[in-house]
Amino acid sequence: MQIRELSVPGAFEITPVQHHDDRGVFLEWFKGPSLAEAIGHPFDLQQANCSVSAAGSLRGIHFADVPPGQAKYVTCLSGSVYDVVVDIRVGSPTFGAWDAVLLDTSDRRAIYIPEGAGHAFLALEDGSTVAYLCSTGYAPGREHGIDPLDPTVGVRWPTTTPDGTELSLLISEKDRAAPSLMQARDSGLLPLAVDVQTYLDGLIN
Repeated sequence: MQIRELSVPGAFEITPVQHHDDRGVFLEWFKGPSLAEAIGHPFDLQQANCSVSAAGSLRGIHFADVPPGQAKYVTCLSGSVYDVVVDIRVGSPTFGAWDAVLLDTSDRRAIYIPEGAGHAFLALEDGSTVAYLCSTGYAPGREHGIDPLDPTVGVRWPTTTPDGTELSLLISEKDRAAPSLMQARDSGLLPLAVDVQTYLDGLIN
């Protein structure tokens, strides 16, 4: 298993070792000790989610209040998605920056989204199935969103499927109505980098 930190601090790309034979393939897509070594504390699994999306479905940018936030360990079991992490921690040197990992059934990578970061993905194929391991359970009152098409963030979303077919975006009304990054910041909706770090320091101790 190879773990690489992304340009958003605290977010990681995980590439597993795949073992192929005549029967198919086997891999370890999550290893607690390896992840804990990378992020500096154990990952406290509290909920596992699964979504199945049509090509063009854009989900996010979602985040949760910190503390406790919600860290996510995400992989794609079928199809492919363009998975994005956004630094929305006010006061972070990389505030507003984003990075992305292609999750598919070829490399079978995963992405780790830390507490206090925004998360979104675009399904590139029909039936794209995404599995999320979450550090906290879903809490509606503490969950928020940012406009995934906000030009200030400027995510360069793919425009075609892997076979070259043009994608038509499917976005929920809730996500379409989400504020921009700066609107969310000015309204006090975003987590503060210092609060996130304080929370993470508590996990280490």
